Amino acid sequence: MTFTHPLPPDLLESQISTLDLLLAMFPDESEYDVSPSDLALITNIRDHGSDDLTTTLPSEIHLALHVALDVTHSIQVNVTAPLQSTETDPTEAPPISFSLRQPTWLDKASLATLSSSLPNDIFSALDALRDQGPSLIPTSTTSIASKPASTGPLVRVWFYFPSLSTREKRQHMVDWAPSYSLTGFVLAGKPGLLCLEGSASDIDAYMNEIKTVSWGDIPSHQKKVSERYRETGTEVTRAFEGMIEITDLVGERHGQRQNRGDMAAIEAWLKERGLGEMFESVILQS
Repeated sequence: MTFTHPLPPDLLESQISTLDLLLAMFPDESEYDVSPSDLALITNIRDHGSDDLTTTLPSEIHLALHVALDVTHSIQVNVTAPLQSTETDPTEAPPISFSLRQPTWLDKASLATLSSSLPNDIFSALDALRDQGPSLIPTSTTSIASKPASTGPLVRVWFYFPSLSTREKRQHMVDWAPSYSLTGFVLAGKPGLLCLEGSASDIDAYMNEIKTVSWGDIPSHQKKVSERYRETGTEVTRAFEGMIEITDLVGERHGQRQNRGDMAAIEAWLKERGLGEMFESVILQS
């Protein structure tokens, strides 16, 4: 269907109000994805109305909402809100539509069954998804088989992310590490950090699994991660007993979306583990 006529101000503002409410229901940056231009348009119309809108109105706005079903599993809901109509003088806005994106832990048949059972209204569908989704979660939460640990020398590798947010993918980093005999930590936010202790071959295999399986639904240009530092030699010993996420454990969160960590607290936390010099090598060089 081709939309050619911009919605009148009252219908446009109603459509934007619905999108703004959806964003308010998913306030954490890890819970939604939206382009900067679409977010700016939503904010502008919400705060100033549409009468003096000077930007070109797109035909539709897209949101991706990450609906948590438990602490490790979520489903992405892709939302499309038309801002134009096929009618020259519409009395109602075209309906907001949505679709589910297949997560790695759910097969296509189960996803199709779930999708067909959801109401057409986006708010009712989100409620139904939270009710029905957990019953589809597999009893085994590990997506990869255990692999024998390598006998190579211990190394500690530090990875830097300009931004690390999605909760499910962070949980994969934690859950999958023991299968490779890795220890370390994950820090989400802007920036994000991943510290891994283990053999070089196990770390390489783990990162390959993360990139190809956990990140399989992410466009390649968005898989932004870089190795910042690699500690080697006989003096390297494990500083961590297991693999943990420290996002909500160390310091306070800052920023409009609470997505920036307390760097001073993180530096102090690393110093307690004898890794204080890594703060400068990994973070301050960014």
